[in-house]
Amino acid sequence: MKRTLPLMLALLLSACSPKYDWRDYRSNDAPYAVLFPGKPATQTRSIKLDQLDVSMTMSAADVDGVIFAVGSAQLADAARAPAAVAAMKTAMVNNIGATITSSKTLDNGALEVDASGTANGQPMRLIGRFLAKEKRIYQVVVIGPARRIEADSVETFLTSFKQN
Repeated sequence: MKRTLPLMLALLLSACSPKYDWRDYRSNDAPYAVLFPGKPATQTRSIKLDQLDVSMTMSAADVDGVIFAVGSAQLADAARAPAAVAAMKTAMVNNIGATITSSKTLDNGALEVDASGTANGQPMRLIGRFLAKEKRIYQVVVIGPARRIEADSVETFLTSFKQN
């Protein structure tokens, strides 16, 4: 019994490890803060948003195949922000061959979408917020297998996003 008790205790403690390890993240690239459910990785690359070339920085964390990500880019002209945000939303939805099932504009001007599609024959879901503030554009998204996306974690992530 003395030998099995430490083993059982170790197994019990490992089973209690949290699936989500929420941590505060403050971008070095853009003025925002967000809670990620794990340690995010960051990458910057050039992309085309409709006819606009931008350098987008994406920070993302993966939990069980569900990606929690924030992308941001700075535009040369704030007047191009609405078109860039629309192109960003369209590109994300098209990534999973999705159809938008609901869409609404929030009080802060962000467009929130919920979309369903498939990737590699698997049902996928995208929940995201797309917004602009002056010359800066943002996408705050959760994307992954539909069956693995949990409403509470999506809500925590999306509502934690704050522009500084």
